[in-house]
Order: sequence, then C-alpha cells, then structure tokens
Amino acid sequence: MQAPGFWDNHAGSAPLLQRRRQIERRLATLNRLRADADELAAWRELVEEGEADAEVEEFVERLERELHQLELQLKLSGPDDDKNALVAIHPGAGGTESQDWAEMLLRMYLRWAEQQGYQVELLDRLEGEEAGIKSATFAVRGDYAYGYLHGETGVHRLVRISPYDAASRRHTSFASVYVYPEVDDDVEIDVEDKDLRIDTYRASGAGGQHVNKTESAVRITHHPSGIVVSCQNERSQHKNRATAMKILRARLYDLEISKREEEAAAREGKKKDIAWGSQIRSYVLHPYRMVKDHRTNTEVGDADRVLDGGIDPFIEAWLSEQMGEGEASGQGTPAS
Repeated sequence: MQAPGFWDNHAGSAPLLQRRRQIERRLATLNRLRADADELAAWRELVEEGEADAEVEEFVERLERELHQLELQLKLSGPDDDKNALVAIHPGAGGTESQDWAEMLLRMYLRWAEQQGYQVELLDRLEGEEAGIKSATFAVRGDYAYGYLHGETGVHRLVRISPYDAASRRHTSFASVYVYPEVDDDVEIDVEDKDLRIDTYRASGAGGQHVNKTESAVRITHHPSGIVVSCQNERSQHKNRATAMKILRARLYDLEISKREEEAAAREGKKKDIAWGSQIRSYVLHPYRMVKDHRTNTEVGDADRVLDGGIDPFIEAWLSEQMGEGEASGQGTPAS
C-alpha cells in the first residue's frame, strides 16, 4: 500500500483494502479472545473458592459466543463476503397465495436482520392486488451481510392450509429469493447509456398523494443482459433512479462473477448447481410443522420461530457444507 501510485489505481487497490478490512476484523476478534483467555486462570481460582459462579457462567457464555462468531467468520472467506447485501424477493405462479408467501419471507429476513443488528433499507416494494407483494428489494448493511445471506438464494416452498381458500384446502406456494453483493462505488462496472432504457411511471400502493400522482417510480432495462430493475419507494424520481442504478450495478457485478465461476467449474470438470430456480428449502405448516433445507438436510421443527427470523441453523449448516464440514449425505440436524 506504500507503493507509489497505489491510491491512484482504484480498481487495483479496492480488493487489497477489502482484504485488509477482513483481516483487521478477525484480528480484533482474536485479540478479544486472547484477553479473555488470560482471565480464565483468575476465574478458575474464584470457582475453586466457591465464589462468582454466576459471573463465571456469564463469562463462559460470552466466550463461547465470540468463538462461534469467529468460526463463522473464518468460513466467510469469499471476495465479497464482507460486503453489504441486496435481497430481492419475487412470488411464483399462484396469485394472492404466492404473493402472501413472498411477504412472509420478506418479514422473515427483515426480522433476522434486526436480530443480528444489521441496518436495513427497503429499496422497492410492489404491493399485491389483494394481499402480499409482487416484489420487494431491500439492502442489509453491516459486517459480512452478504456472506451470511448469499446462501439463501433460490426457491423457497410453502405448504399450508390457505387462508384465501374458502374450502380450507392445502396449497403449495413458491417464491424466489436472490442475494447480490452491494457494489462499492470504487468498483468499476461499465454501464453505457445507450444500453439502457429508462421508464418512469406512477408508483402504486401506500405512499400518499405525491407518490401516487407523479411519475416518481423508475424502471431501468439493461438491454445486453436483459436485467430489469425498478424503484418506487422514494418521493423523488432522481432518488429512485439512483437507487435503481445501484441495484443494476450490483446485479451486473454478480452476473460477471457467476460467469467466471461457471467457466472455472467447466475447466475443472465440475458440475455446479444453479441456485436460481432450484428449490432449496421447504416450510411445511400442514399436516405437520417443520422447515427443511434440501441442500444440507437441516431440519427445524419450530416453523414459527424460523418464520420470525430464526434462520441461523440453515445459514450455519450451509456455510459449514461450503467448507467441507457438512454432515454426511442423509444426515441432518435433528428437528428442534
């Protein structure tokens, strides 16, 4: 970093600065753990003397949490894992039933992010005709947000007695989730104006008279890739356009990374699963209650807790499997 011209080359310096931030975060956690380890001898003496049992228990619990956090962070070694995340949710076929399921997923991820202490910004939300949502995009900002969430990409399946069916029949609904790394401003992504089609329209849903009566919503179509993004949450067309461009840059960046990974896999003779469009998890609310991840066979019996943001068992199992530490085929986490 002391080399002449290092700071003038944004494309070359950005990855190194990102790597430095990753290392600094992990060193900070290691230093905290070392300081805690130095205290263990003193705590041991207090325990032997029959003192400070409650304090020792609290100390050990905190130490275990920090060790667990470090183990997870060591699994997040990808080049984009420490970035913020952009999450897009779309219902599958099925009208109101699938749109309601998409909104349930939106709530689940927002609750998870809140529990983890992340900052969340809703970038776009398109309401369904009767209930639920037609689409939603939001940002999750904080350390390793993308690293934790990018394994959630795929199709999520819900089985339940439909509240929208007068005959109370069981329905199966699908919704797609896709997670992109939020691209830093210093990452160069070539987007030419001639490749873009920008449409403006009146926003729908809640937002007051100004939002609904002016063409503040923006839709951007990138012709070379076929990617379409939109934003209507802000009152200002200018702000919506800036947000839509941020989402487009993230998707183009993710598209390029995916192409490189597929080319590398082809060279190595590996067959890679296509996460987008594949069913990764089932949420069954009838005739029994259970959530199962089909990639890791992880099962959780408390479906309500999962839908209230308790998705950590699935995230951790997926990360472990990526590191080659997953359970053998056919063995999952026992239902809880």
